[in-house]
Amino acid sequence: MLAVACAALFGQSAALQNAGVKPEDAAGAAVEPADPEKISGIGIFARDYIFKHVALYSEGKPLATPKAPVPREINGRLFYIASKSEPHEWICLRAGEILAAVPAGDGGGIESLRAAGFSKKSDFELEGGGAFALMAKRAERGEKFATPPGAVVAGFSARKAPAAPAGELLYNSVRLPEKWPPDFSFKSDEPAKIPYLENPPKTIRIDVGRQLFVDDFLVEKTRGIKREFHYPRKYAGNPILKPETDLERRGNPVAAPLSGSILWNPDKRIFEMWYEAGHLRNLAYAYSKDGLKWERPDIKGGTNKILDRNPDSWTVVRDWRETDPSKKFKMFFRTPDGKRDFRAEAYVSADGVNWKFAGFGGYCGDRSTLIYNPFRDKWIYSLRWGGAGGRVRAYLEADDFLEGMKWAPTDPVAWARADRLDRHDDGEFVRMNQLYNLDAVAYESIMLGFFQIMYGEQNDVYADRGEPKCTGLNFAYSRDGFHWHRPDRTLAIDGTRGETWDKGYVQSISNICLVMGDRLYIYYTGFAGDKSKAKDKLPKGRRPTGLYANGATGVAFLRRDGFVSLNSESGGAGEILTRPLVFSGKYLFVNADAPNGGVKAELRDAAGKPIEPFTFENCEGVSADSTAAKMKWRNSGGSDLTKLANIPTRIAFKIDGGKLYSFWVSRDESGRSDGYVAGGGYGFTCDTDTIGIKSVEAARRAEGGK
Repeated sequence: MLAVACAALFGQSAALQNAGVKPEDAAGAAVEPADPEKISGIGIFARDYIFKHVALYSEGKPLATPKAPVPREINGRLFYIASKSEPHEWICLRAGEILAAVPAGDGGGIESLRAAGFSKKSDFELEGGGAFALMAKRAERGEKFATPPGAVVAGFSARKAPAAPAGELLYNSVRLPEKWPPDFSFKSDEPAKIPYLENPPKTIRIDVGRQLFVDDFLVEKTRGIKREFHYPRKYAGNPILKPETDLERRGNPVAAPLSGSILWNPDKRIFEMWYEAGHLRNLAYAYSKDGLKWERPDIKGGTNKILDRNPDSWTVVRDWRETDPSKKFKMFFRTPDGKRDFRAEAYVSADGVNWKFAGFGGYCGDRSTLIYNPFRDKWIYSLRWGGAGGRVRAYLEADDFLEGMKWAPTDPVAWARADRLDRHDDGEFVRMNQLYNLDAVAYESIMLGFFQIMYGEQNDVYADRGEPKCTGLNFAYSRDGFHWHRPDRTLAIDGTRGETWDKGYVQSISNICLVMGDRLYIYYTGFAGDKSKAKDKLPKGRRPTGLYANGATGVAFLRRDGFVSLNSESGGAGEILTRPLVFSGKYLFVNADAPNGGVKAELRDAAGKPIEPFTFENCEGVSADSTAAKMKWRNSGGSDLTKLANIPTRIAFKIDGGKLYSFWVSRDESGRSDGYVAGGGYGFTCDTDTIGIKSVEAARRAEGGK
């Protein structure tokens, strides 16, 4: 029957486009099941073929091919996948024509639909799926009706997220296009174009956060300067958390956050981790005083388990803007495939330990995650999708976390994929890669992301060997929250492919990093695999599972703001000239490594003329290795830039034998940036840097003066 033939279908905007279905074709009446828990998925009818469920990754291959085009009435229509063994009750949410399909040979089913007010419209047939009768009825809003076992009902409740205001102006002077989210195609493997880099604002406001040189957004021209990319250094004491308890060693041993979270809690003055204990088994909680040594508290039944649900994908976010104390922490959660259904779930908590179920969300693939974009005060759902690029990501944004969770299958839009520049060698295979996951967080003045790139062969190849699949993490940067710039395709954190705890299947945490004084702590998951569970070591017919075994948690260190630096080339000083900037702060700070040379700054008007007394000649410069050094000028009234507030001003930097990582104009001499601090860290009291240099001092005190 149809429900069997389509047992794992999923509708989506990309699928509609690929199937040649116009958006208006999917319009119609809306219905909702009276008992949502009895629904296992949502599918889509397409004129030429039916797409497989996103979690099963059909990559455009048909699940069931119509012997003839499906009827025009159901082309592009979404349908609920319900049990074939029991009747279902439905509620009409929007008046219109309701469609139902029932096996043509099921006389009782057809008669039951007629009794419910349906009349026959046409017949159609699926290869391997049988013949079906298409029935229809007019339903009014609020009307309830029942369908017999085996009937498939088309229609859904569409809860569209509100669109962005036309031409919304962002904190950094980037203006969003009137169509938002913008168009993106999964079909092209060309690197994505970045609108704000192709057409940067004429004047850029820099009041929020440290200004990073991850792209040329801020830079108009340079002379004698080269850009250098930097990568985290793995901690020699890794793994910092590994499977040791019965909870963690159950099934395939795992003790790792995956895309869960590791956050600083200023109320408790501890670091908190939400992690997977045992592969797809338990969601557990641990805490730490230093971010390196972790403790497992007794929470439930002598364990640190916090939820009676099997975890597949989850993200914990502390909502700093929430006024209801019981909803201070929010969790996006999804169970593994084959469990209750493919729907996301929402949970809320006052303390991050005791959680309350807050409702079901929309349907999505595994490894889907949640992102909060504070620059626009939006909740972003990073959804694992299937498309022309294999594993890709879809995007959905909402003003409210719980309401945003209730997306319809056509609400998410195409967002991101790996492209032709993503080619990595696992020792045997070199091929175009896939985007396994996309985590992101607000860091200073940008959205900082990790593209988890899958390379090498598919899962079954490594499963047969008992080895983890090949995935690694590539830094990505965005200034509008949608378009991602990846100027360097080196994997910043990758598996070793040797016999180590992080041999492969490397994954990021949702909040990417913690800000710990002068350093970033970048946590990641790695897997060793289990060769004893390889195909040739198991009884005949038993499925190998070793690729998901022995997952643990590690950390790597990177200089604060240390993703990219602009360096003077050997043989002389280099210069950088910014575009016209606007700020309201008072003091210029830099993050520079120049102990043997120096970094100087000069302020110029929009036309490029130096502004007295803030010239190179008067600048004392910075000759030190410092992540927060104040720039000073002689005869400048204490280097106070107040008189330049809100006046378009260029900054010229002269670098002689050093590296410049970032700059910002602080509102006071503390060096505070008022930018975002990812998962937080020592000294911070909220999600922004309001303490400046004191964060470095707090980290040094916590680390015993090291």
